[in-house]
Amino acid sequence: MTTALLVYIPCETKEQAEDIGRALLKKRLVACVNVIEHIDSQYLWPPKKGTIEEAKESLLLAKTLESKWGEVEKTVRMLHSYETPDIMAIPLAHMSKKYHDWLVSELS
Repeated sequence: MTTALLVYIPCETKEQAEDIGRALLKKRLVACVNVIEHIDSQYLWPPKKGTIEEAKESLLLAKTLESKWGEVEKTVRMLHSYETPDIMAIPLAHMSKKYHDWLVSELS
């Protein structure tokens, strides 16, 4: 099986998550996105200061293939408002064969 990824991208707003998701879909870099509104985030910022920041964000989850990772990351960086956007890919160890086949066919 081709390695599928779940890409995790917190965004400043729901609209930003939707815009990035649509851009990724239009470029066929991902086959599906989910936007989860209203997540509470806590993180250290600015760097090396030890200050805990809190934010209300929306989460963009995108399903893609490992071969698309570089372009996904590049596209998100171009469109994201954060200085240091959190863009992480989680390799998917298990997935239904039918969904996997659909994902591969959409991105091939």
